[in-house]
Amino acid sequence: MHAVLEYIPLIIFLLFYKFADLYWATGSLIVTSALQILYYLIKKEKVPTRNWIFFGLIAVFGGLTIFFHDDAFIKWKVTIINEFFAIALLVSHYVFNKNIIKQFLSESLTLPEPIWTKLNLAWAIFFALCGALNLYVAFNFELDTWVNFKVFGLTGLTLVFAVGSIFSLYKYLPQDNEEVADALEDSIEISSSVMSESPNDKK
Repeated sequence: MHAVLEYIPLIIFLLFYKFADLYWATGSLIVTSALQILYYLIKKEKVPTRNWIFFGLIAVFGGLTIFFHDDAFIKWKVTIINEFFAIALLVSHYVFNKNIIKQFLSESLTLPEPIWTKLNLAWAIFFALCGALNLYVAFNFELDTWVNFKVFGLTGLTLVFAVGSIFSLYKYLPQDNEEVADALEDSIEISSSVMSESPNDKK
């Protein structure tokens, strides 16, 4: 259920953009991110840190986009979130000796520590490249192209990378099909955070 919720803001954003404009779409993103938090509060569950961060960023950058009627703010938000992911993975590992990717996948995968480090670094590089690629597309192509890239391009790239990162560890994958499915699900959960543009917590 929670995984489905991650996609709702993205879907609604696209619908509002297609049938109205970017500013209505941005407003819908602010509202849906607030409703996500409300959902957790009503269920009396802990609101994941990712949702608070996402809401804060979309409220600030989305608000500036609407107030100044300038789409540059919402474009920068995507890059800032991806670069935040990259920095968080690197700092947590090299400064606090905490591997975030390992926290996500360790229940379904058993890997040597050097492999966990490489996987964490690979995700950090991927996020950094996505942030840079977003800036290139955002400020070198038409708005329609950027919106399609944000919704479909980054989504597709992230899903492919998530699944590919698991199958690149083929020799370490469990023999049990159900455990492999769990590993894939956990990896896709990471990617769903990026697609909804919110850092993820493992409960």
